[in-house]
Amino acid sequence: MKSILITGAGNGMGKKTAQYFASKGYRVFALDIVKQEKFQNIYPIEVDVTNLGSIEKAYEEISSITDSLDAIIHFAGIYKMDSLVEIEEKDFIKIFDINVFGVYRINKVFLPLLIKSKGRIVIISSELAPLNPLPFTGLYAITKSTIEKYAFSLYMELNLLGIKVSVVRPGAVKTDMISESTKALDIMCEKTKLYSCNADKFKKIVNSVEAKTIEPNKIAKLVEKILLKKHPKFTYTINANKYLKLLNLLPKNMQLSVIKKILDK
Repeated sequence: MKSILITGAGNGMGKKTAQYFASKGYRVFALDIVKQEKFQNIYPIEVDVTNLGSIEKAYEEISSITDSLDAIIHFAGIYKMDSLVEIEEKDFIKIFDINVFGVYRINKVFLPLLIKSKGRIVIISSELAPLNPLPFTGLYAITKSTIEKYAFSLYMELNLLGIKVSVVRPGAVKTDMISESTKALDIMCEKTKLYSCNADKFKKIVNSVEAKTIEPNKIAKLVEKILLKKHPKFTYTINANKYLKLLNLLPKNMQLSVIKKILDK
């Protein structure tokens, strides 16, 4: 039986992917900070990716069951919408601690189980990673851009050990993160003291970006495709937003003008 580890498996894309692979006969170690119920082929483990001791404890538990992993799939992450000059330092640090350092910690601790099987690492990024971010989404985009640089550097190194690394850049996926982004926008607009922020206007931009969503199972099937390929690509994009792509084709000064005009109406 093939074994895979999935972080952020308690909800959203991570949960659906865990269920999908379990239905395919994989043994799935489902890591999340939220307590989960055990299902056939799914072994839920409470893990805080910001806590090295918590991760090492999970390693001990998993390594007592199997001596190898065929893949590590990283879904754990948080979304934060805020002004880069008003955000609290603890919140700035927290999103990096989860979205970036959490991936590093998991890979470092569980690498011995990947080496034996010459397994795969798949990191869920965002369509925003290679693009210029919209206002107040910058911090999330920065973490995703950072994780992609980390991922490629890791790929260069682990390729020498026969381990492949791929990044998936999803657009809008039908999960709780969409409603969370709207709530985050409301909070940001309510507390800002620097910006004349009209939440309704900005929501129109956010809604246009998230208008066309896909089901989480499509992400699961793409991850499966990556794991089965002998020579997977480094990056895979799914459900990219055409308006964001068009905006990014403009010179940067024109992008600024377009956004300012929309928000100043």
